[in-house]
Amino acid sequence: MKKVPIAVEDFKKIIEENYYYIDKTKFIEDILNDGAEVKLFCRPRRFGKTLNMSTLKYFFDVKNKDENRKLFNDLYIENSPLIEEQGKYPVIFLSLKGITASTWEGAVKNIRDKIFKLYNEYDGKINHILTENENKIFNKFAGKESDEEELKTSLSFLTSLLYKYYNQKVVVLIDEYDSPIMNAYEKGYYNEMRDFLKAFYGDVLKTNEYLQMGVLTGIIRVAQAGIFSDLNNFKSFSVLDDKYSTSFGLVGEEVKTMLDYYEIGYEMIEVKKWYDGYSFGKDEIYNPWSILNYVSDKILKSYWINTSSNFMIRELLEHTGEEGLKTLEKIFSQEEVAVRITDNVRFGNNLSASEVWELMLYSGYLTINGRLDDGRYLVRIPNMEIMNFFKDEFLTIVFGNYDKVDKLRDALKDKNLEQVNKSIEELVLHTMSSYDITKYYENPYHMLLLGFFYALDSYYLPKSNMETGFGRADIILFPRDKTKAGYILELKRAYTKNLEKEVEKALQQINENKYYVELERYGVKEIIKLGYVFDGKKVISNYVK
Repeated sequence: MKKVPIAVEDFKKIIEENYYYIDKTKFIEDILNDGAEVKLFCRPRRFGKTLNMSTLKYFFDVKNKDENRKLFNDLYIENSPLIEEQGKYPVIFLSLKGITASTWEGAVKNIRDKIFKLYNEYDGKINHILTENENKIFNKFAGKESDEEELKTSLSFLTSLLYKYYNQKVVVLIDEYDSPIMNAYEKGYYNEMRDFLKAFYGDVLKTNEYLQMGVLTGIIRVAQAGIFSDLNNFKSFSVLDDKYSTSFGLVGEEVKTMLDYYEIGYEMIEVKKWYDGYSFGKDEIYNPWSILNYVSDKILKSYWINTSSNFMIRELLEHTGEEGLKTLEKIFSQEEVAVRITDNVRFGNNLSASEVWELMLYSGYLTINGRLDDGRYLVRIPNMEIMNFFKDEFLTIVFGNYDKVDKLRDALKDKNLEQVNKSIEELVLHTMSSYDITKYYENPYHMLLLGFFYALDSYYLPKSNMETGFGRADIILFPRDKTKAGYILELKRAYTKNLEKEVEKALQQINENKYYVELERYGVKEIIKLGYVFDGKKVISNYVK
């Protein structure tokens, strides 16, 4: 039985050490045929970008040509006419993963260390054909003595040396090109990193006479960096494009074949619910990291979501504002949400709601559900793994922890209505400061409570503005266990000083409009009706069983 390649991203190791490999070598043929000198592939993290780049390295690299040729036996590319390109070019393979310093000075040191490793691959091998001045510059990079300005030219200079030695243009592979930018944004030195990378990448990729082809991977294409703005022969491929749609991630047939090989194919339906659902171009894609971990552990749970700090998404949720919370409510309710998506993602403060969802789309937290005639895209949460993440993050951001949720869950199950009301009063008192509560409508309260109830979805299924009876109920809680009580909540913003009377009107509205019809149809025997009136942070409530 082949080993499961969890976190094994070296193509040679996978082939030689009997790991399970899903043949993605058509990717090599495709990039050789598309004509673009420089290509950028944007996909969520852990979707196979590094493995594909490693595969390219072993395919193109002139070093160990004959040994590397054996790695491609019985794979797709072996039968392609383009197998002739194997072992033909010197290759620079640079991964920018791991540049996580807390300061700009630390980040420069991280980059210098990576350049040091690149140059040391050739130290003592090519020096004899270099001029005295070339050796002087080479030794600065190979000795970690280069300054910030010199580092900007390090990749371009190395291509010139390799061309001189091999008499062949160079393939440059840069994996996770945007990782330093995203870390810099988190740590507070975004501008310095942006300006550095613009020169660092630009020098090697723009009008470089020694460049055969450049391939970059990342999660997003950063708008402000302008790294590729002057590049003529450049093409980017994102999750919106049909081309290369199956090069990253796994399609259904690949997953089924793998599950059958490990004799767990009977779980395919549940696996699909948890890890499928991504739309890359015209194809539906499974999350490969989660699939590999599931095959190893045979437990359906969240795997991919725990592979990073999720800082960016957490910050976006914290600053998304009322419009964003409304959008999140619709996404939770599996309603169609239309957003404007561009090729370039913008960082910075005061992002619009559409820009927030755009970042989440490229990062893998949302996926495409169709395109409208006006150019906007419909987005949705792809699967159960991501849905659970959103609910947990929303809860942590808005409510701090699970203590309040646990109390509310127990109170609902026990029909302890005094505790239910107390939990909601405490929630409004301690949380509503981040909402606009001066306007005469109940939407902020509605969204706050709905987010609270979504954290209970293992016990209650919350429905917002659901059509029932003669109208739409604000919130209905459908118990997963139909022997338990169901709840109807009608929410009102105070318009008069007689709040008790307004609460009675809320309860009267539930009865007159027969909001209980859907709960009865669902099979719930006991229905509890709750009326709430909000006046700033003050909450007045009543109930009818």
